[in-house]
Amino acid sequence: MDEFERLLKKYERVDEDSEGRGEHGIDNFSPSDQEEFLRIPKERIGVLIGKNGQTKAEIERRTDTKVEVDSETGEVFITAKKDSSDPLSVWKARDVVMAIGRGFSPERAFRLLNEGETLEVINLTDIIVGNERNALPRVRGRIIGRKGRTRELIEELSGTDISVYGKTVAIIGNPIQVEVAKTAVEKLVRGSPHGVVYKYLERRRKDLELESSAYYELIESGLPPEKEKDEEE
Repeated sequence: MDEFERLLKKYERVDEDSEGRGEHGIDNFSPSDQEEFLRIPKERIGVLIGKNGQTKAEIERRTDTKVEVDSETGEVFITAKKDSSDPLSVWKARDVVMAIGRGFSPERAFRLLNEGETLEVINLTDIIVGNERNALPRVRGRIIGRKGRTRELIEELSGTDISVYGKTVAIIGNPIQVEVAKTAVEKLVRGSPHGVVYKYLERRRKDLELESSAYYELIESGLPPEKEKDEEE
């Protein structure tokens, strides 16, 4: 606990000390300077750590980071290993930890380590209109569907992984897939009939494969999609 508090205090000083950083606060960082702090629900701590610490160790191994977990509070502190060569290692570990905290199994959360994959978390209370007492359970039920079928269909037709947990819906996929799944979820939250949402997904499915293929090609070429667009214009 003392070590965790020491790391937390160090994290709190990050924004106060910008010496040695570039214009955006990240240039000239050594691996040991990279760190992230977040908190996950206490009931997800066991999943994050895993049996005999295996899941936490796997995250550390695959991201070249050190992950420290306070089992009493759910606070997680992530730092890059000194010999890490990946400037994004801490952010990758953070996203995996956040995904597990939002209800994903470790296996599904590890998808975020693939190039071009991203995590989107939707807070349902930001979308639900009105103060109906049972609004949240009702909306969650619409997204999950009977025996989970609606969620499965959104995943299948958009190519994403989805977790409905607490007041949030978390989505993993490439940005194009995530946007389609997010739109489908928001339509359901706002009351669109399931049939209308399924038709939307079917219609977008025809373009998703081509758009996703083009996206991954750009990723592999090392050219950001927005840069490609600017050059074409």
